[in-house]
Amino acid sequence: MGRGSSGGRWIERWDPEDEVFWAEQGERIARRNLVFSVLSEHIGFSIWTLWSVMVLFMGPEYGIDPAGKFFLIGTATLVGAVIRVPYTFAVARFGGRNWTVFSALMLLLPTGAAYAVMEPGTSYGTFLVVAALTGVGGGNFASSMTNINAFFPLRKKGWALGLNAGGGNIGVPVVQLVGLLVIGTAGAAHPRLVLGVYLPLIVLAALCAALYMDNLAPVKNDTGAAKEAVRDPHTWIMSFLYIGTFGSFIGYSFAFGLVLQTQFGRTPLQAASLTFVGPLLGSLIRPVGGSLADRFGGARITLWTFAGMAAATGTVIYASVAESLAVFLVGFIALFVLSGLGNGSTYKMIPAIFKAKALAKGMAGEAAEAYGRRLSGAAMGLIGAVGALGGLAINLAFRQSFLTVGTGTGAFVAFLLSYAVCFTVTWAVYLRRPAATPAPVASAEAKPQLSYAEV
Repeated sequence: MGRGSSGGRWIERWDPEDEVFWAEQGERIARRNLVFSVLSEHIGFSIWTLWSVMVLFMGPEYGIDPAGKFFLIGTATLVGAVIRVPYTFAVARFGGRNWTVFSALMLLLPTGAAYAVMEPGTSYGTFLVVAALTGVGGGNFASSMTNINAFFPLRKKGWALGLNAGGGNIGVPVVQLVGLLVIGTAGAAHPRLVLGVYLPLIVLAALCAALYMDNLAPVKNDTGAAKEAVRDPHTWIMSFLYIGTFGSFIGYSFAFGLVLQTQFGRTPLQAASLTFVGPLLGSLIRPVGGSLADRFGGARITLWTFAGMAAATGTVIYASVAESLAVFLVGFIALFVLSGLGNGSTYKMIPAIFKAKALAKGMAGEAAEAYGRRLSGAAMGLIGAVGALGGLAINLAFRQSFLTVGTGTGAFVAFLLSYAVCFTVTWAVYLRRPAATPAPVASAEAKPQLSYAEV
């Protein structure tokens, strides 16, 4: 371990695919960085989804209708998606540890701004600006996943990335639980108490990153890899599939409480007492999706995830038409669980697919591993950003549906059709076996000439 020109703790040699290196020191270092990466990303997710809670405090005295509230949370979603791209490249430029410290401290800006303006009489334009600032929390996911991807060997990536992302995703239900606690004890007139909880937690996350995380000197931004990833059709196919999984998770996380209030007439306390359940279960199951993908192949798990999401959406449509809150909750929570499962399996597919391309080019051994790491690292930020835009689409669909027909039914019909398309694309690209020469494949134990069905 040494020091780089930018200061801080730098590791000069890192080779996780070397089993001796991994056993002697690599695994211990990687796990330590994973723990504190999860902490920082967790707080980032909480701040990104802060307005899913703030809108529950915004009663009639704020003068904002449901469509305006959906646009507020959509604004936070949009900024969080777009900012993922530069955050992805920041890790190699500044170091994973250094960027985690900086990105954690950046969360003080939207949290402090929300604390200053969260009261009746504030203009809608001001609320939009502050909601946009919370998007920096969405960027933490991209930098964290890029960083952790570099620490772990391919055979462990599904588990590590799933745990990292799942621990971060849990920030969504946690901030909603904090909101529930505040509404249940102090009432809906005290949103600043939620913000007061997070200000010291942000400082704690930054301090832990500074003390316990490392920078990897071998990790460099590779503009050639980025250009190659952008040109590769699999980057865009996986971006589309990630819209279906993560886009659904984050979009529903933002919208769930507001849908309960608007369509089913729940009070802020009633909505808050239900809102956190789906995101919590979806977050907890994400590492399971990664582990199942490690064992059975990410494409298979992703395929059946989309089938389940289509079925759950059909249930929600029925409940929406029948005005059955109980059935609606069952279907909606199932959507969270299945989207979390799919989040883990789709991210596992990314490094496997690019290793497959290396095998197709005739590479083997460490050369194939290095190519897979290089391309998947470049692609992950773009895939994560495009996938998060699915959350924006979901909130805009809800906004339009409530404006047009007064319920979310129209939006759910659109979601059902999109899951059917995702199912078809997954099967056609990664599971359908060609009649002639099979396409090259990828898996943790990939060998040349295998099929993408093994992804």
